[in-house]
Amino acid sequence: MAKKTEFSIEDRLRTLYDLQLIHSRIDKIRSVRGELPLEVEDLEDEVTGLEVRISKFEKEVKQLSDDIKSKEISSDQAKAMIKKYNEQQKNVRNNRAFESLSKEIEFQELEIELFTKQTKELQAQIELIKQSIQENNVKLIERKEHLKHKKNELGDILKETENEENDLLKKSTEFESKIDESLLISYKKIRTSVRNGLAVVAVERGASAGSFFTIPPQVQLDIASRKKIITDEHSGRILVDKELADEENEKMSKLFTSI
Repeated sequence: MAKKTEFSIEDRLRTLYDLQLIHSRIDKIRSVRGELPLEVEDLEDEVTGLEVRISKFEKEVKQLSDDIKSKEISSDQAKAMIKKYNEQQKNVRNNRAFESLSKEIEFQELEIELFTKQTKELQAQIELIKQSIQENNVKLIERKEHLKHKKNELGDILKETENEENDLLKKSTEFESKIDESLLISYKKIRTSVRNGLAVVAVERGASAGSFFTIPPQVQLDIASRKKIITDEHSGRILVDKELADEENEKMSKLFTSI
């Protein structure tokens, strides 16, 4: 295989234009997928977020349930103390001791009332959280179903295009190896700076493809001579003449058909 430095300007232009055609075809394949990969990723993140949220809610319910059990134990202990103090009152010998036990009983009764109130509040919190869990579970089921649909849709598209894209990527590497590094860097820089990814375009009706700016006749002659690399002064794109573009389009069309 000839070295890169032995390629003529015309050879470089043809190879560059061929590389552009390959990249444009890859772009087209990827555009078919559209936003699907991002949609799948977003849905996966949303599903994970919902699962984390539900898990957090369930932990809160468990903690609140444990708190209720703790209140019930404390309430039972207070009831036991009341029973104990009532028994002790039967055996006291003076009013002072009786009143002291009465105060203890009153205190324990207040504690039971407080535990009962706190238990109701905790139960109300649990009900609210359970409602949130239910709502998030419904949302989770819906999002999982939507994710499954989108994954299947993306999978079908990948099956149809993955082999072709891989073959094109191999061809892209092959063609890039035939281009001078500095020229390839310029090509890639232009390609990333333009919205449609077209770094190499043909001159059509006196202007570069997709542009309304007329190219001076002398520059058009220079482009057609294929003696030097010429870029569009307005867009920065590398320019080739229409005849060369038509020839390469026909050649590459046969290549794409065989992939």
